[in-house]
Amino acid sequence: MALIVQKYGGTSVGDVDRIENVARRVTETRAAGHDVLVVVSAMAGETDRLIGLAHKMAERPNERELDMILATGEQVSIGLLSLAIQELGYRARSFTGGQVRIQTDDVHTKARIVSIDAERVRQALAEGEIAIVAGFQGVSAEDEITTLGRGGSDLTAVAMAASVSANVCEIYTDVDGVYTADPNIVPEARKLDRISYDEMLEMASLGAKVLQTRSVEYAKNYGVPVHVRSSFNYNPGTMVVREDRAMKKVAVPGSAPKKKKARFP
Repeated sequence: MALIVQKYGGTSVGDVDRIENVARRVTETRAAGHDVLVVVSAMAGETDRLIGLAHKMAERPNERELDMILATGEQVSIGLLSLAIQELGYRARSFTGGQVRIQTDDVHTKARIVSIDAERVRQALAEGEIAIVAGFQGVSAEDEITTLGRGGSDLTAVAMAASVSANVCEIYTDVDGVYTADPNIVPEARKLDRISYDEMLEMASLGAKVLQTRSVEYAKNYGVPVHVRSSFNYNPGTMVVREDRAMKKVAVPGSAPKKKKARFP
């Protein structure tokens, strides 16, 4: 039995059918005998919709109130996923960032995680439940709701994996893994079986959108193995791990090209 953290992005939970698909994947992992902690993003497009609403109310929305609004997107996702899992006959319990004490600094809209008290999650897992945690959000020391910036659910997943000593953190997206280049731009791009934290950090900093940069930093600092894979198939993805001897022989693992842009040394 392993303890597995699974993170599903907005496209993976974009509508009811996709949420039900995620529920099936999660329960398949639980049926295989593993403990499962799930982190989910808001449904695709929901964060942008909420930002749009805030800007209709105010030209420059107060960031505290903006975080209050944005945090609701993930709360809808965790509640719906919990219901879907329960309908499949499994026990599940959802938690906001505040309920599992993902404590951050007091910087709104781009907060940094300070600590996590994962006791409630551990208790739920010990009782045979699937724990579902809202990504992208936390609370400050003053109990103010904060958000972690774009892609923050990746950071939530890796941080939760570190806090509960998970065997692996699986990041489910709409791609099969990490490629040598964007396959939408470079058709000959190859999927990598493994990539080091440092290489992934460099690719993320150059614009590769597979993982949030801060989540890779956190994974490296705490030694969390990250498996990037698709939520729409069962193909093996890409493992993001510490560098080994074989990786050192590869001069350039990949690139992050952008359409209509040129880069010069």
